Amino acid sequence: MTARRTFKTVSLALTIALGLVAQAKTSHAQSLETLTVAGGCFWCVEADFEKVKGVTEAVSGFTGGAKANPTYKQVTGGTTGHYEAVQITFDPGQVDVDTLLNLFFRSIDPTDAGGQFCDRGATYRTAVFATPAQTDAAKSAKAAAQAELGQTVVTPILQSGAFYPADGYHQDYYKQT
Repeated sequence: MTARRTFKTVSLALTIALGLVAQAKTSHAQSLETLTVAGGCFWCVEADFEKVKGVTEAVSGFTGGAKANPTYKQVTGGTTGHYEAVQITFDPGQVDVDTLLNLFFRSIDPTDAGGQFCDRGATYRTAVFATPAQTDAAKSAKAAAQAELGQTVVTPILQSGAFYPADGYHQDYYKQT
C-alpha cells in the first residue's frame, strides 16, 4: 500500500510540474509583442532588427494601403498605397518598444519624405505603424529624434493595421546575398 501511495504522489507531483512548465512556456509566448515600421527597403530594416537581442523575428511585408494581400509587383507599382514594412516580434522582457523605436529613428533618415537613400517613391517612405499602446512611445521617439537632429522629422506615426508578409524569397534576403 505504501509503494502504491508513493507512486501516486510522485505521479501527481510530476503531472503538476509538467503543467507548470507548459504554462510557463505558454505565458512566455503570449508575452511577445509586435511593432511594425517602414524604413525604406524592407530588406535593410529586417536585417537591422533581426540582430537586436530580444527580437524573435522580423518579417518583411506591406502595410498602410487599401489592397488586401498585395503582391510585391503591385506595391512597387504604386497602385496599392502600401509601404514596404517590417513587422518586428520581440520579447518586452528583453527589449522594450522605446529601445526599438529609438533604434528605428537612428537607422533611417526621418527627414526625407521621398523615400530612403537610393530607394525613392511612396513605397519606400518611412512610418511607424503603432498600436494604441505604442502611440505615446512612438511620439516620444519621434520628438527625441527631431530634437537630436535639429530638423523636422517627417516620419508619420500611423495606426497599425493589416500587415501582409511578402513572398518567401523576400524573407531573410540579406542572408542570401
